[in-house]
Amino acid sequence: MIYSQEMIESIKEVAKTREKRKNEVLKPLPAPEKEELLKAFHPDYKSGSTRPLRVGVNKGEMAVNEIADLVESYSFLKPEEPIKNPDYQCDCLIIGGGGAGVMAALSFLEAGGKDVILTTKLRLGDSNTIMAQGGIQAADKENDSPAIHYLDVMGGGGYKNIPELVRTLVLSGPAIIHWLEEKGMMFDKKEDGTMLTIHGGGTSRKRMHTAKDYTGMEIMRILKDEIWNQKVKILEFLAAIELLSTEHGECCGAVFINLETGEKVVIQSKVVILATGGAGRLHIQNFPTSNHYGATADGLVLANRIGARIIFIDTIQYHPTGVAFPEQIAGQLITEKVRGVGAQLVNQNGERFIYELETRDCVASAIIRECYEGRGIKTPSGAVGVWLDTPLIEMKGGPGTIERELPAMFRQFYRFGIDMRQEPILTYPTQHYQNGGVLIDANCATTVPNLLAAGEVTGGVHGRNRLMGNSLLDILVFGQRAGKKASELVGSIEFKKPTLAHLFNFHKELKALGVPAEKRSPIILPDYRREDRRGRLPWQ
Repeated sequence: MIYSQEMIESIKEVAKTREKRKNEVLKPLPAPEKEELLKAFHPDYKSGSTRPLRVGVNKGEMAVNEIADLVESYSFLKPEEPIKNPDYQCDCLIIGGGGAGVMAALSFLEAGGKDVILTTKLRLGDSNTIMAQGGIQAADKENDSPAIHYLDVMGGGGYKNIPELVRTLVLSGPAIIHWLEEKGMMFDKKEDGTMLTIHGGGTSRKRMHTAKDYTGMEIMRILKDEIWNQKVKILEFLAAIELLSTEHGECCGAVFINLETGEKVVIQSKVVILATGGAGRLHIQNFPTSNHYGATADGLVLANRIGARIIFIDTIQYHPTGVAFPEQIAGQLITEKVRGVGAQLVNQNGERFIYELETRDCVASAIIRECYEGRGIKTPSGAVGVWLDTPLIEMKGGPGTIERELPAMFRQFYRFGIDMRQEPILTYPTQHYQNGGVLIDANCATTVPNLLAAGEVTGGVHGRNRLMGNSLLDILVFGQRAGKKASELVGSIEFKKPTLAHLFNFHKELKALGVPAEKRSPIILPDYRREDRRGRLPWQ
């Protein structure tokens, strides 16, 4: 055991209350109490954490400060800069190599498209998709329906979701599960072949389909197997720094930086699909993050500059259970499945303080409240968190349940000397998901002609708070629809001269505001070096 003596004393209190709590039933909070909790403790409500954007088509839209600062920056390219002859030309350009991007490429080909290029900032599959552990929602059981799923999604999003997008999401769920199984995904099943499903936060039915706690990685395995077998040109280590536009404002490609050589690469296309993912590595309000290294909001920056509408970027999802100890893995995810199979959240005195499968915003707020009001547990370095009482899982499910259901979680802690079968684990919210993003319709069209978007870069599907398991469904449903829509569009589009004309007015507005000329975006990769050791990177 690597816990401090103070932490060990608290663990003893947790153990004393375990038998009493084992069968204790807590209910979701009534709506007025939930709203009061969110306003008092959720980071989205913190005074001064958001401000209106001051430039571009989204002027006046509220945004968290970190995203606003990034959006209100100059391009690395100058508006008058001539575009060299394209290094590549294609019908469909997909920017992003995670689940949404790969699914879009597969769908484009399946719908009859032929000429597609997929670019990825890192390697194919390096994305938040492989970080998703808990499961994928789909209403395919007898006691469930897409209508019930719809109500859960709307309620979880504060009824701010775009109904058309939610309807598309839930109606497509069963077919997506069938598609994955046909491609060979190893879902958790009973001996008779029936799929096992569990609850997630905010769900009224057990509709979470799982592959242990490697669900996202298993989905990415399937997608990678499929795309490697198709004739798709995949360009790795290419980071998009600007979209290209025609004189009529249509999107017609992008400019990239080769991260290995520092050279600019121009790709001209008839249609562009943005699938660049989220913003976790911005560390909003200095929170740690569960996101992969490349999640730096690039898509929001590029879409805003070319004139696409973006929504709900003033709300960020903080997953309730990130790792608080040991510090070496602080911020990494403790999947919601841990709570779904029986672990309870308790404070330093072993007291439960929230229904564990409340919506994520509510559970995160309750944990922050416990710590703020002095009922949290301090680590030797001064961090604070609450206990996730994992030994309860084995008490309820029997010996071996944790290793069988949560192998990734078990190994994550065991390698640091923490046995979650015998000891609780310390948790605190971590920045997890970009609730808002580029506005799309049900076919993934943005407000810019020939620019589509899918996955976490988009906004509207989840409203102001996403439920567990809907992100994996989102990337597959809308990735599929984006690819199909792109295949329909390319036949009626001709290649036109690419320009940077959309930058003229944008840069002019920035200059009028007095934004320093050296302030540029996207940041492409986070820089964790000490200030005195930072040097210029190739794209800077």
